[in-house]
Amino acid sequence: MKATRTPVLTERILCHPESPEPEAIARAAALLRQGELVAFPTETVYGLGALAFDADAVAKVFAAKGRPSNNPLIVHIAGRDWLEWVAVAIPPVAHRLVETFFPGPLTLILHKHERIPPVVTAGGATVGVRWPAHPVAQALIRAVGAPLAAPSANRFTEVSPTTADHVLKSLDGRIAAVLDGGPCPVGIESAVLDVTTTPPTLWRAGILSQAELEAVAGQPFQRPQPGAVVASPGQFPRHYAPRAHVELVLPGDVPNIEHRLARWLAHGQRPAALVISEVTPPAGARLLRLPAQPEAYAHRLYAALHELDAQGVEVIVIEQVPADPAWDGLRDRLHRAAGKP
Repeated sequence: MKATRTPVLTERILCHPESPEPEAIARAAALLRQGELVAFPTETVYGLGALAFDADAVAKVFAAKGRPSNNPLIVHIAGRDWLEWVAVAIPPVAHRLVETFFPGPLTLILHKHERIPPVVTAGGATVGVRWPAHPVAQALIRAVGAPLAAPSANRFTEVSPTTADHVLKSLDGRIAAVLDGGPCPVGIESAVLDVTTTPPTLWRAGILSQAELEAVAGQPFQRPQPGAVVASPGQFPRHYAPRAHVELVLPGDVPNIEHRLARWLAHGQRPAALVISEVTPPAGARLLRLPAQPEAYAHRLYAALHELDAQGVEVIVIEQVPADPAWDGLRDRLHRAAGKP
């Protein structure tokens, strides 16, 4: 009789989000120092951490996520003085941005230090660096005593996790542990700004607006040029995507939203709508209304997509967000969820 293998489950380590318990942090840090993978909360989404200087540990991240090797990772630090551990030739504009926005939801792309393994940067000469503001993330990185390479803690292209339950739904048994520090307050990934180019290149919008960043940088940004070497994560056409098919509808087009829900019901599908406007769904269709303020909308977006997936929804009709710069990061996430960057 063939023996059956008992699956190894991921350890959940409970941790207070504002006052991290030393025992919880020490347990997670010990696993990371052993070359294991540990998911942890940041203010944006949960990250999947590995020792940034350990190429073998970082390779496990790509395997656990099913992530292609040409998609670079972001390195997380725990202080301004850590920048010189991971980057060289740091320009003045980077220091201005660091003074204003670190710690926080901003990633800066810098010239990488030679100690950063090529697997972290997809073989490139630059590295994305972020100092997260979440108390649990800060305590963990300090306890490890080394930077952590950490993409979002989910399978590749799926919706990023904003709770430990989301992490386990995607990666249970694939990673050693998740440090459960409750829901992430921001809810979408950081902005990514390349300051090795002139002018700086905004690769990914976030909750920080381009205008806020440009005001501190003292110059306007450019967008990635066609054919440019990809220096940032989050650039695949379909990303941040639920299992359900996603359709986008113009802001305020309530009749179209209601029509699409009715049409999908008639085709035997289980549809839902994710909206800001007042919508009356037909019987049998799910409806989730999100706040009309970008920060509050961001906090709820991924949790709402996870919720609809868990309910077996097959089609999600999403009302697009307002055409305002404050919503740029959210507009990007919705377009990629629909496979339309």
